[in-house]
Amino acid sequence: MDPVLPVHAALDDIAAALADRGAAVLVAPPGTGKTTVVPLALPGRVVVAEPRRLAARAAATRMAASLGEAVGGQVGYSVRGDRRVSAATRVEFVTSGLLVRRLQHDPELAGVDVVVLDEVHERHLDADLLLALLLDARDGLRPDLRLLATSATVAATTLADLLDAPVITVDAVAHPVAETYVPPQRGERVESTVARAVRTALSAVDGDVLAFLPGVGEIRRVAGMLSDLDVVELHGRLPLDRQSAALRPGEGRRVVLATSVAESSLTVPGVRAVVDSGLSRVPRVDHRRGMSGLATVRVSAAVATQRAGRAGREAPGRVFRCWPEHEQSTLPRYPEPEVRTADLTRLALELAVWGTPDGSGLRWWDAPPPGPLAAGREVLTALGALDPGGVTARGREMARLGLHPRLARALLDAAPEVGSRAAAEVVAVLDDDGLVDGVDLEAGLRRLRAGSPSTARWRREVDRLLRDVPAARGSGPAAALVTALAHPERVGRRRPGADPVYLLANGTAVTAPGLGDPEWIAVAVADRPPGAAEGRARLAVAASQDLAVRVGDVAEADEVAWSGGDVVARHVRRVGAIVLSSRPLATPPADAVRAAVLDGLRRDFGVLRFSPAATALRNRLRLLHAELGPPWPAVSDADLLAAADRWLGSPRSRADLEKLDLLAALRTLLPWPEAAHLDDLAPERLPVPSGSAVRVDYTADRPTLPVKVQEVFGWTDTPTIVDGRVPVVLHLLSPAGRPVAVTADLRSFWAQGYPQVRSELRGRYPKHRWPEDPLTAEPTRHTTQRRKP
Repeated sequence: MDPVLPVHAALDDIAAALADRGAAVLVAPPGTGKTTVVPLALPGRVVVAEPRRLAARAAATRMAASLGEAVGGQVGYSVRGDRRVSAATRVEFVTSGLLVRRLQHDPELAGVDVVVLDEVHERHLDADLLLALLLDARDGLRPDLRLLATSATVAATTLADLLDAPVITVDAVAHPVAETYVPPQRGERVESTVARAVRTALSAVDGDVLAFLPGVGEIRRVAGMLSDLDVVELHGRLPLDRQSAALRPGEGRRVVLATSVAESSLTVPGVRAVVDSGLSRVPRVDHRRGMSGLATVRVSAAVATQRAGRAGREAPGRVFRCWPEHEQSTLPRYPEPEVRTADLTRLALELAVWGTPDGSGLRWWDAPPPGPLAAGREVLTALGALDPGGVTARGREMARLGLHPRLARALLDAAPEVGSRAAAEVVAVLDDDGLVDGVDLEAGLRRLRAGSPSTARWRREVDRLLRDVPAARGSGPAAALVTALAHPERVGRRRPGADPVYLLANGTAVTAPGLGDPEWIAVAVADRPPGAAEGRARLAVAASQDLAVRVGDVAEADEVAWSGGDVVARHVRRVGAIVLSSRPLATPPADAVRAAVLDGLRRDFGVLRFSPAATALRNRLRLLHAELGPPWPAVSDADLLAAADRWLGSPRSRADLEKLDLLAALRTLLPWPEAAHLDDLAPERLPVPSGSAVRVDYTADRPTLPVKVQEVFGWTDTPTIVDGRVPVVLHLLSPAGRPVAVTADLRSFWAQGYPQVRSELRGRYPKHRWPEDPLTAEPTRHTTQRRKP
C-alpha cells in the first residue's frame, strides 16, 4: 500500500461531502495522493475521468501496484483502442472523451456510483463537456450519482458554485523550490535555450532533470542536442512500454523531456530540477483562414507553478524558467478553456445527440461561444449530420465512431470505394496529430505499414475503427480521397512561380515543404507560423483536379471585379477560391462594372488624379463644410465615395478613372443657390494694399496668404473669409519669396516683428524698400525702388 499521504487526512471529509451533498471539489497539489488514493476510498464502483490516455494508464498501473495486483483486477483502465477491465474491476480509469461516448450510449451510467473528474483545471473541451452532461444526467436521471472534481490548482469557488458542493483543500508537505530565469539569448530558438538550461541544472543539483517542451518535434530536437546524456522522452505518442519506463526510477541521472502530460496525474521519480520552456501546445481555430489545429502559446501562471512544483515533490529543488524574469508577472492567471478557442464541430454533434443542440439547457463552467458553435452546426449540416429536425441517423453513426465529424464522414464515405481497411488506416493517422513524421502522408503510411515505433498504436486504432464500420473492399488512392473528404476546403492548387505555394479552396495560401511539387494537394493539417505570409501544411498528400471537383463546391458564374488594379470581367468555373477555367466577358453588365469600379476606389482612392484646380476647389469646400456645415458638402475620401452616385459618372476601367475630370465632378456637388456665394465666402484670391490679387492657400487647416512684405505696407487689419469667421494667416515673404514671418496679427507684427526683419534683410536686399515706418509707407508690388523722374 502507499505510505500515508496528505490526502489520507481528508478522506472522511470527502466521504461526508459526497454522502451529504452528492458532490465535492478537492484541491490538492501533486504528490498528495488525490489520483491514486482517493478513488479506492470511495464507495461502490468508481470511474475516474482523466484528460489523457497516458495519465489514465499510468494512474491505473500505479494504483493496481499499490494493491499488489496487475491492471485489470480491482483497478482497470479504458482508453481508445485499449481496455483492461474485468468483472472484478471496481475503479476504472477512462479518458474524458471515452466517458462522454459512454454517457451518450447510457445516460444513466448504470452500475456507476461515483465519477471522479481528475485534473479539471486543465480545461480540456471533452472534460468541460463531460462535466455539463454529468450534471444534466444527475439532475434528471441519476440524482444518486456522486461527482468529485479534483485539481492541483483551480478557481475552486466557481467550480464549487456550479456543483453546489463544498471545497476540500489538502496541503502538501512542500519542499522549497528555488527559481532561476534563463532567458533566451539573441536569436536563440527555444530548443537551444532549454538544452542550455538543462546543462546548467545538471551542474547545479543532484538528481534527474524534468524539462517541459510544447511538442514532440521540440523534444526530439533537444534530445539531439543532449545526445551525450541519458535522455528519456515522455509524451502521448510513445509506445506503452516506453511511457512506463519514463515513469520508473532510472539507474543513473536522467534528463526527462516531456510535453504537458507530465504536469499532473503522473509522478516522474527522482526529479530535483525542472526546466520549463514556458510554452504549451493547445487547440486553436483560425476562423479567418479556415485552419484549425495546435498552436504554441505561453503557459499560464498556474501551469508554471505546477510545473515548478515537480522539482520539490521529494526534496528541495530548483526550477529553471526559460524566459526573462520580468515576463513572469505578465503570464495569464489560468489556462484558457479550450471551449473558447477550439473547433466546436465535434462538441456541436455531441450536444445534438444529447438533445440540446445549442447547449442552452446545460450548466456550463464556461458556455460555448455562440458564433463558433453555430459554425460547427453549419459544418454538421453540410456533412449530413444535422437537418432541421435535429441529428440525423447519419449524424448518430458519425458520433458513435468517436471521431471528429469530418473524419467520420471521410471514413464512412471513402470505405465503400477504397476499402474499409485502407480508409481506416488513413483516418487513424489524421486523427492522431504527429503519428507520422514529415509532411508527406503517403510516405508516413508506408513507414507505419513497414513497422515504426508508432505502428502498434496505429494498428490498435485501425482495428477499433474496423469494428465500427461496415466491411467493404475497394481500391484507389485512399490517402488523397480520405483527406479531401475530411477537408474539402483544404484541397489546393499550386500557384505559378518558382516556389511552390498552394491556394486552397478556402482562400488560404500554404506552403508544403517536403511534399515535392505536385499540381494539386489535399491538406490534412496546417498552421500559420507567426509573421509568415502563408500557412504551412504539416501533413498533406498529392491530389488531382478531378478529386477537387468531386469533393468541392464547384460553381460557374460571370464575375466582374476589381483585380490587379483594374476591372476584370470573365466567366469563371471554380472550386471554392480556386479558378479551374475562365474566359473574358465581352459585354459585362454595367451595374457590375460600376460596383467593381467603386470597389477599386475603396481599395485605392489614389487612382483618381486631382488637377491643381480640382485640389484647390476641394480644399475650399472642405473649409466651408467645416465652418458652415451642410449644405456645403463634406469632401474627404470616404465622403466622396459615399456620394459617388452624384459625381462619378460611368467609368469602366482604371484608365477611365485616371482621365476623370474631377473639377467638373466636384462642381456637381455644389449646393444651390449657396454656390453663388462660393467666391465671396472662400475666394480664390484676396486683394492686398499693393493692388495685387494674391491666391489664398487652402491646403492647411487654416487658410494662408503668401505675400511679400512690401505689398502690405500700411495694412493693419488681418483679412478674414467665410463672412468674417476665419482669419487668414499671412505668410510674409522676403524679396526672394522666402517666409520671414507668419502672423495673424498685422498690428503686432509691425510693432514688434518688422524692426528685426528690416534689420536682417535691409543689408541683404539694399535695392528694396525697408522704411522705418511701414504703416505710412506706400505699398508696392515692385521688388526694387524706382528712381523719381
